[in-house]
Amino acid sequence: MITLRKHLLPSVLALVLLSTSACTPGTPSGSQSDSPSDSPSSAAASTAKPTKSAIPSASVPQVEPVSAVDARTVLAAFKSRNMVGHMQALQRVADANGGNRASGTSGYEESARYVEEQLRAAGYAPVRQTFTFRGDGRGKARVESFNILADTGGDAGHTVVVGAHLDSVQEGPGINDNGSGVAAVLETARWMKEAGIKPANRVRFAFWGGEEDGLYGSQHYVDELSQAEIGQTAANLNVDMAASPNGVRSVHDGDGTDFGHAGPAGSKAIEDILFRYFQENALPAETTPFDGGSDYDAFLSAGIPGGGLFTGDEKRKSQAQARSFGGVAGKVLDPCYHEACDTIANTNPELLQEMSGALAYATVAYAMAKTG
Repeated sequence: MITLRKHLLPSVLALVLLSTSACTPGTPSGSQSDSPSDSPSSAAASTAKPTKSAIPSASVPQVEPVSAVDARTVLAAFKSRNMVGHMQALQRVADANGGNRASGTSGYEESARYVEEQLRAAGYAPVRQTFTFRGDGRGKARVESFNILADTGGDAGHTVVVGAHLDSVQEGPGINDNGSGVAAVLETARWMKEAGIKPANRVRFAFWGGEEDGLYGSQHYVDELSQAEIGQTAANLNVDMAASPNGVRSVHDGDGTDFGHAGPAGSKAIEDILFRYFQENALPAETTPFDGGSDYDAFLSAGIPGGGLFTGDEKRKSQAQARSFGGVAGKVLDPCYHEACDTIANTNPELLQEMSGALAYATVAYAMAKTG
């Protein structure tokens, strides 16, 4: 999860920058991209009136997610999945590489190899999509990085992109932020193969680079899509921080009714399918705003429906949240956010099981979605 003091692309500029060069399915292209312009972003106040997206999304395929699997069965399955094992592996990578897994470092490269090995073992064919960005500060050298993409079968005309950022900050190993999200996406991909699920619509699993430096990897991915490919992207599901030690279960406010910042048409359906999972498992959940702080931002700016999961960063847990989710009121949701102490000890494995199950449930709902 990037902090809002970082530079972010505003929606209009993002559209201007969209490349007309196609990204061939299964063989993503790579090119250099310059640092986006400085543009502070902030969350809308909860009292603000709901707003419609400034980006028309009529060209994006409208799909109707279907509950193709039982939510309680999915949660039960994810209670025995290996998300913690993935986080432990990423912890070992950071320990062996100067304490972090930041983009452009040996720790990032080794993290990527681990993800690729896991995907190949599950029957996927991951590919790298390369890009560069300039580091913070005057005179900083360009950083070389890449995204990892892996596709299922299914109709490419209704692709759902399911992603998490793979990099950490320079200051620490980034196990909750965002080793937890990586673990959730990896296990969703592995579980779908093991369960024999054959998607009607293509799922593209994505592991983004350069998120902590300015959302560079996901922005590059969207920039490289042609207008036709944007029109073939039905949804983006994002998971960024899924195991906060004092965390909450939150879902992005797709229609803006709670925080006044709506995603493009279709984002409400993502919010609804995620809430359905939590409701059917009798797990309290709440909404969280689209504040521009994660990899969904480039997709929303391009008019692609977006949504996802988040368990909290540097905000303090309220009394109401403590009553709903347990934990300690007045304490930060993740006390090690962007710090060296964001280690495997800084995670909530039970919360990660619940959030990973939610991601898997929503992913299958879109993989088997009705199109019209």
